Amino acid sequence: MGRVKKIHVNEVNCKGCEICVAVCPRGAIEISPDLSKRGVYPPRVRDLSRCTGCKLCELHCPDFAIAIEVGSENVDSKAG
Repeated sequence: MGRVKKIHVNEVNCKGCEICVAVCPRGAIEISPDLSKRGVYPPRVRDLSRCTGCKLCELHCPDFAIAIEVGSENVDSKAG
């Protein structure tokens, strides 16, 4: 698995259920103190370095409102 590059939150789809925050084992996301245009408190990145890329938040979101972007690791295929 590569390094986590970004946590994407689709505030249009998010209903503010907080499931993503509850299932994150490392506390990488939190609820924003700001209301979205939909009138809910969406998740936001608390600390990207804490995200392991497990995608539990993405898998449990009932509205497909959160996605983890993972970059590939730079592996030298000639090493060894």
